[in-house]
Amino acid sequence: MKKLQVWLPLLFSLVLIAGMLVGSGLRQNIPYSKGLFHTPRRTPVQEVMDLVQTRYVDSINSDTLSEDAIQAMLAHLDPHSVYIPPSHVDEINEDLQGNFEGIGVAFYIIDDTVNVTNVLPGGPSDQAGLQVGDKFLKVNDSLVAGNNIDGDRIQKLLRGPGGSKVAVSLLRSNKRVETSITRGTIPLYAVDASYMIDGSTGFIHLNKFSNTTHKEFIDALSKLQQQGMKKLIFDLRGNGGGILQEAVEIADEFLDDNKLVVYTQGNTQNTKEYHCQTPGLFEKGKLVILTDESTASASEIVAGAMQDWDRATIIGRRTFGKGLVQEQYDLSGGGALRLTVARYYTPIGRNIQKPYDKGREAYNDELQQRYHDGELMKGDTVVNHKGTAYKTKGGRIVYGGGGITPDIFVPFDTATFSTSIYPLFDGQVFGKFIYTWYINHEQYFSQFKNPRELAHNFSAAGPIMNELINYAAKDSVQLKSLDPRDKAEIEKRIKLWMARQIWRMEGFYEVNNEDDPVIKKALDVLQK
Repeated sequence: MKKLQVWLPLLFSLVLIAGMLVGSGLRQNIPYSKGLFHTPRRTPVQEVMDLVQTRYVDSINSDTLSEDAIQAMLAHLDPHSVYIPPSHVDEINEDLQGNFEGIGVAFYIIDDTVNVTNVLPGGPSDQAGLQVGDKFLKVNDSLVAGNNIDGDRIQKLLRGPGGSKVAVSLLRSNKRVETSITRGTIPLYAVDASYMIDGSTGFIHLNKFSNTTHKEFIDALSKLQQQGMKKLIFDLRGNGGGILQEAVEIADEFLDDNKLVVYTQGNTQNTKEYHCQTPGLFEKGKLVILTDESTASASEIVAGAMQDWDRATIIGRRTFGKGLVQEQYDLSGGGALRLTVARYYTPIGRNIQKPYDKGREAYNDELQQRYHDGELMKGDTVVNHKGTAYKTKGGRIVYGGGGITPDIFVPFDTATFSTSIYPLFDGQVFGKFIYTWYINHEQYFSQFKNPRELAHNFSAAGPIMNELINYAAKDSVQLKSLDPRDKAEIEKRIKLWMARQIWRMEGFYEVNNEDDPVIKKALDVLQK
């Protein structure tokens, strides 16, 4: 023991020296490790922020100042690298995940009263017995009728963790109804509509690419195939994109073998290829994809892959032109950064990102510029394009730069109403009228068993138009001197919105497609 005590100081010294040598070697791989107590040097941005917060003459909102500084910095990057404030993160994440926690109703606030306009079939409110036409009086202990309630406040009262309960008081046919609703998971559907247009042709409209999109899509596709579908019209108009992997999985349903769907490249990311992985449900049937100037991002991945592999005919108008890939990073303050990390390319190498070197304002105004240049009416098809030309395996010429150009152009429908009618649709005047008229004539609409019967047998002329004129006048929207074009357009929209009121978006698209020139062109192409 005495000998050990003599040698202990030496042993400790040797261990300490060894540790220092190891640490010296490791510090080369650790950023900013220039000394034992070294802290990273503050950037000028951090120094300015600190000085403003500690020395500025007036009090400031540091959160607002930080957000403004971030936005100013991102303005020098591409238009799709954005900062998401904490107040918007949940909403954006819910849209991508395809659901949220709530009670499953849609509503309008009419005359300071919350009216139930739609109840999700099988959802929490449906199970609790809520009906279209119910009026909320109280939510838990909060009075919500006649006290200037707004949409944000009623949403906060009705939403909450799944499994939690909310007590509500309702007015139904002038009788008070008390019930309790157990909140649950409410889907935000990606598939708006899927139905058979005729005995062999199916139709699917997709509004986004969320975590549930592929599952919803194959469910819809399977049901249509069970009904005898041999040809498909896949409508991606108005679809602003979403999750890249969901787009790849949907493209996989149309392509065979292990075909390349898309690949990505970035300064800090190696090339990553996305191939088909599984046998698809619809690899052989005739396929038409519909696009317009709002078809973007993940939608363009699907359309581009189908065009490159000669798998589908693209009909409509040139797509938006977003060929950049973003990743979302959570920030310590509760916000998030959606940062562009790569570009994506179609199977034959097309990057369809439109230019953004003239600034964000010019980038955001580009669609309006297309209208002024006449492209939406005259067309910009594969036979009239100035972009780089590519040749598909089947010998077709396709183009890169500024979106996916359709194989067959259908012009923008300019036969809409005049600008004097815009106020009817800018707010909720028209929607509230449709709901009110439906509630007052619910027995009449029960005769229509499906949207097609409504489309063929319901007239929006006569009494309903007269009542709309009087209803709109209460909100200072004057409709008494309508020209024939405005009158025809409003009558058309009455029928569309009434179908949506009764059958949700499924009804809207089924009625709308009866007279849609793009659908007619698609049916003609499939017929030939």
